[in-house]
Amino acid sequence: MGLLVEQRFFPIFSLLFGIGFSLLLESAGGRVAHPRRLLLRRLLILLAMGVAHFLLLWRGDILSTYAVMGLLVLLPSTWLPRWAVAALSPVFFVASWVMHGDRFLLIAGLFLLGSALTRYGVVDRIERSTRVPAALGLVFAVTAAPALWWQITSRTDGTRGLWSSALSVSGTLLAGLYVCAILVLLRTPLRAALQVVFAPLGRMALTNYLTATVLVLVAARLFGVPVGRSWTAMFLTAGVILALQWAWSTLWLRRYRFGPLEWLWRWATWGRRPPLRVLS
Repeated sequence: MGLLVEQRFFPIFSLLFGIGFSLLLESAGGRVAHPRRLLLRRLLILLAMGVAHFLLLWRGDILSTYAVMGLLVLLPSTWLPRWAVAALSPVFFVASWVMHGDRFLLIAGLFLLGSALTRYGVVDRIERSTRVPAALGLVFAVTAAPALWWQITSRTDGTRGLWSSALSVSGTLLAGLYVCAILVLLRTPLRAALQVVFAPLGRMALTNYLTATVLVLVAARLFGVPVGRSWTAMFLTAGVILALQWAWSTLWLRRYRFGPLEWLWRWATWGRRPPLRVLS
């Protein structure tokens, strides 16, 4: 878990958040007179949801962090040229690693990287090549190996600061490797199966993120499942929740265009109610 899972997936979500933010800016630019106001409203709504999630359900909420970093980093970056956004991203990466894996700085760097990839058109072209993600994946794999060794040795040495930095570096590199692996697999016959499994969960990511908290709390407090004290209980609970959410998301999206919370967020963002039902 410490080598392959911990700190390996929130970098992917952060990158996707930066991509989604810039895609929405491009879309809003052709539809409203003041697209940044729309994005400001979207981030403030996300912040409200995150604060409610933090205060009422789980102190490990990430939505409020994303909203605040979006307000402090992503929104101001829209006034910068794309080369400046691309140049600032590695600065935040290095600063995060120097500051013993500071998560806020790392998220800022990933937000800007996602934004730069969108503004340079990389996201539009990303599925047209197998060689590029394969080559990048090899680079990530080669560089991740010594980072993982650094993580192992720094933990055994008992140096907390160095271990945190090593965990952050190895996590970022492995996240890049995972992304490249998925991009390569999407160019194979496995694409259809991957879409069936992941697309419904991804299209309802906000709804599934928040309902997962509720389901974990129900499992732990009402049924006494020792989620935080047993690896077996944790894996089984996660598997059951993912299976339930996949089934729920798949069935819901057959009739509706958005997840329920995605729909409400979109409504609040644009100020008008979007159609929900899928036209038959």
